[in-house]
Amino acid sequence: MSYYDVSLLAADWDFASRSQAAYASEVGLTTTNDPPSWWSQHAWNMASAPGFGDAYASALAGGVPNPGRDPGVITDPQILSAVQAIMGAGNE
Repeated sequence: MSYYDVSLLAADWDFASRSQAAYASEVGLTTTNDPPSWWSQHAWNMASAPGFGDAYASALAGGVPNPGRDPGVITDPQILSAVQAIMGAGNE
């Protein structure tokens, strides 16, 4: 994993959308639980979750189209686990 891979993942809109959906499924939507705002605060935490940068880099090297959208690259359970870890650290 390189920092560049993590930076690419943090900027991937498809990955951001999936992460926001995971956050929304965990907390529900209220005026204080705004997924885009949560994402803007935690994009780097999500992108640097263990194994995410490596998986993204591997997908890019393998020519996977839209790797942030592909649940075969980073699975929904992996995303949910990262969201839960961030929330468990008091970062809701």
